[in-house]
Amino acid sequence: MTRRLILFTIPLFSLRLFAADDALPKAETILDRFVEVTGGKAAYEKRKTEISTGTFEVPAANIKGPMTRYSAAPDKSYISIELDGVGKIEQGTNGGVAWSKDVMQGARIKSGDEKAQSLREGLFNSPLQWRKMFSKVETAGVETIDGEECYKVLMTPTEGKPETTYYQKKSGLAVKTTGIASSQMGEIEFEAVVSEYKPFDGVLMPTKVIQKAAGQEFTMTIETVKTNPEIPADRFELPADIKTLVDKK
Repeated sequence: MTRRLILFTIPLFSLRLFAADDALPKAETILDRFVEVTGGKAAYEKRKTEISTGTFEVPAANIKGPMTRYSAAPDKSYISIELDGVGKIEQGTNGGVAWSKDVMQGARIKSGDEKAQSLREGLFNSPLQWRKMFSKVETAGVETIDGEECYKVLMTPTEGKPETTYYQKKSGLAVKTTGIASSQMGEIEFEAVVSEYKPFDGVLMPTKVIQKAAGQEFTMTIETVKTNPEIPADRFELPADIKTLVDKK
């Protein structure tokens, strides 16, 4: 997510800019409010495991398939997507290792900024852990998105590129994130728009994500969320070919 402050050289304009900035709420307040409006700290802390199901779609290519995500505290995740004509796509995080596996690129372990980004995404109850994920957060200004005024919050991770998240003034909900993602193809600008928040066991979650990156658009729709189900421990184990890559390193 991006936010930029315009600096003026004329003293009068500078004074007006600082006055406007002072009126903005602190980024810490905005992020903590998001936790509260989506259920509160206690509701999040009751959640230890989760299984969500839905669909992954590439509209331009008319490709669509089922998606399942398993996650567990504190930092385990596994996602599987099956697309006709493309095959199975898998990604996961466990024990500080971030990996992916698909027909096109094969099995690989992530490193650098790409690894750091995946590990952040793999943190369970991530809204509660923004202080662990980001070393610096700042309120950058206000921008109107789909008719709603939103606070722009610049978030700098402990490792990796900054991103900007937009939170609605009225509801406190996050509606968009922009930034630069690291990938095997290099750095890619991305935009992710989230919507259709629904309650699942006391916590509001967005059930639709439209992501744009590298000239492509993907849509992820969540249909079911099971909270605190028993998940076999081996669900998060590294696949054999990923273990081999880890051992080689």
